[in-house]
Amino acid sequence: MLVDLDDALSESTAEFDDARTLVVKTDVSDPEQVSNAVSQAVDRFGAIDVLFNNAGVAEMGEPEDLTDEQWHKVINTDVHGVYYMARACLPHLKESRGSIINTSSCSGTGGDWGMLPYNTAKGAVTNFTHALALDLGDKGVRVNAVNPSLTRSALAEPIIDNDPLYEKFKERIPMGRHADPSEVASVVAFLASDDASFVHGANIPVDGGLTASNGQPPVGRMM
Repeated sequence: MLVDLDDALSESTAEFDDARTLVVKTDVSDPEQVSNAVSQAVDRFGAIDVLFNNAGVAEMGEPEDLTDEQWHKVINTDVHGVYYMARACLPHLKESRGSIINTSSCSGTGGDWGMLPYNTAKGAVTNFTHALALDLGDKGVRVNAVNPSLTRSALAEPIIDNDPLYEKFKERIPMGRHADPSEVASVVAFLASDDASFVHGANIPVDGGLTASNGQPPVGRMM
């Protein structure tokens, strides 16, 4: 099952096998819509083995200029949505001894300028992953997260398509480029698989080496 607030998801899954695909338009910040979507998935497929929490939005601005609407939009989607989905899926994941993978961010392990709501939300997801892993470890449900840096997506296109800004990002990412979504997806697939059977409570950077830096400029290469 795939859920999204955007109707375009149905178009992107047009080539999928209908017998193995269910698309439910869902606002993950609404617990009733989440419960409905999960019920449809169980009715259709009989079980839930993996939950991948990937819905997210961002708002930018100086702290004193942010509106209540901007703040709540990010927190409701990026934090409440992760919790609502996990809560609704947990009874089924306990039965299947399944797995939860959350999308956090490198912005959930350190701050950015002008991104207070997003940093707050992703920091919450990072520690939500830790805390939920402690609560569920003895119940057979593994909980992990991926923490990507700049990745090609609709959310990141304004950065990637802005050449001067993108050059600044490439200066900070040791691999000198953004990630392709498939490079994040492959780590998610690993965490969902039996190959990661003893990986639990981890926040895995998928960031081209960004968080390996202490933030200082490359002095050793400049002297």
